[in-house]
Amino acid sequence: MRWEGNRESSNVEDLRSDGGGGGGGFGFGGGTLGIGAVVIALIGGAVLGVNPLTLLGLMSGGGGAPVVQQAPAHRPPAGDREARFVSTVLADTEDVWTDLFRQGGATYHDPKLVLFRGAVRTACGAGQAAMGPFYCPADQKVYIDLSFYDTLKNQLGAPGDFAQAYVIAHEVGHHVQNELGITERVDRIRAHASQAQANALSVRLELQADCFAGVWANHAQKARQILEQGDIASAMNAAQKIGDDALQKAAGRAVVPESFTHGTSAQRQHWFGTGLETGSVKACDTFKAARL
Repeated sequence: MRWEGNRESSNVEDLRSDGGGGGGGFGFGGGTLGIGAVVIALIGGAVLGVNPLTLLGLMSGGGGAPVVQQAPAHRPPAGDREARFVSTVLADTEDVWTDLFRQGGATYHDPKLVLFRGAVRTACGAGQAAMGPFYCPADQKVYIDLSFYDTLKNQLGAPGDFAQAYVIAHEVGHHVQNELGITERVDRIRAHASQAQANALSVRLELQADCFAGVWANHAQKARQILEQGDIASAMNAAQKIGDDALQKAAGRAVVPESFTHGTSAQRQHWFGTGLETGSVKACDTFKAARL
């Protein structure tokens, strides 16, 4: 992926020197777990012999250490290559979505991206690195512990700069959903739905974020030619590795479609590909799609 030398975002907050702001569970108020939550829960279940659903329950609000005072955020150090990469990808999403919103007669409000280690306090509750990257709609911030990229590469077999960029673009996709009012509408419906219905809605929300990541890649490529040979395959591989069915199989568990919250590998690849091929926000309406 060609990213060095491109604009870096000023919307990155670095809390890594703080060592984490809050332990304990993660209680979202109207939000969703990040794409790494199921990854870590299933890997943990396979390695530790613990039910992954128990781990997910702990991640989403059960128990934990007390929250401590969090130091003020600051800009990442100039020589930090990983932070520069994240800042550059975030800047690229800002450019694409600002332009697309402007074309639609609307204003895009940039999200912040917070770098942390271990744990962090958010407006949605206490977040942990074990969740992977996540978006909090209450403070409009994307949170990422960069050690997730090691998990993505070494444990899940999904290396590559563009695979990492896809992760960021997916979380920014959740911010786009929040900006468009989609998140609020879905949360209202989920509040009165059964668990199976809520899971099905979560799948459509996550697949739309995948599609929005593809939309970003389409427009970034047209404007700045960011893609190199193998980049698309890298992102598609990442989408395959983090499909709900693939994760359950990797953990030695039975595949249970009713428990899916992010979609199958094939669905995640399909919707990322739809956004990438069309560059169209309208093409990403997973909620009207008869088949995912």
